[in-house]
Amino acid sequence: MPSIKLNHGLRRLEVTGIELENNLIFDYFDRIPADQRDSVFAKALHIGVLALSQERLSAFLARTENELGTELESLKIRFDMSTEIFSKSSMKGIAGEIAVAEYLGEFLAAKDIRDTISPTGNVAGALAKNKTGDILCSIDDGDDRSIVIECKFDKTISLGNPNERDWYGKNIDTALNQLLEAQVNRRSAQAIIVFDRSSINPSLLKRVDNVAYRAGFGFIVVIDMLHGDFSNLGLAYLVARDLAVADRQVDLDTNILDLLIGRVVSEINRLSDIRKLIERNIKNCEEVLGRIDQSMLSIEFCRSYLAKFLSDGILSKEDLLVFATGGDLKARYQLIATELANESE
Repeated sequence: MPSIKLNHGLRRLEVTGIELENNLIFDYFDRIPADQRDSVFAKALHIGVLALSQERLSAFLARTENELGTELESLKIRFDMSTEIFSKSSMKGIAGEIAVAEYLGEFLAAKDIRDTISPTGNVAGALAKNKTGDILCSIDDGDDRSIVIECKFDKTISLGNPNERDWYGKNIDTALNQLLEAQVNRRSAQAIIVFDRSSINPSLLKRVDNVAYRAGFGFIVVIDMLHGDFSNLGLAYLVARDLAVADRQVDLDTNILDLLIGRVVSEINRLSDIRKLIERNIKNCEEVLGRIDQSMLSIEFCRSYLAKFLSDGILSKEDLLVFATGGDLKARYQLIATELANESE
């Protein structure tokens, strides 16, 4: 009897008696309180279906291409084509805004911070006919303090310098003027501008790296949508929030404030670099383990033919053909490679 049924009358998915053997899934749900597992399961299913429907499976397909076989090759090609089209269209900006808002909502909920996240990219602000400022974060669900977030997935955006702006030339967006404009347009205490690592001006990425702070303007943050890494944004938001809720009547030397923020930003960048280093080392170790397993399988394979020859004194042409082509070594190694991949997750 099928475990999944569709109730078309109620438009409801009915799931019964499903058992899953997966270390990743088990370990994740083991950390969740029992009374929350049903809702988390429904959310995980929703996210999974959304990912499948939008074919955002490039990394997964690349890793399991040999295991899953050629039947997925056409899907991978379709995904690569859609990714290329997506990266060249305005849809990436819309998807980026949604992803940033969803991440912030989950990030703040996990920290029990009750800020309200509101998309505002299609709504004019304080400046006439101006929609700069894609997401407004109202602190503690209030109206008096907020942080505005502008999402820019555009390789033409540079850091900018207000002192060098040509007042009589073409109005060109830069990171700094977008920060200032968003802050004024949304009447916010602090501003953050978000860039995606795959679509950022190389010169800007070199100057920002992961997170940068410019006094009087705000935070410049680089995320990695392809790998689902928004951690830089979460850390920058917490610092921006502390600044936004600070009592402006406090007599504080701005040089000291810049020094403190500069050190926090420096540590955020260092943390991100450490994470990349660990990820590279994990990948290298997995490759080393894989090569060791390949050698072990090859030795066992060769030994079996040597033992056969010593026992029978004969190796047929059929035996030599199987030996020359490696027999089932590739399939046997794929099982080991799959286990290694599961253990690393």
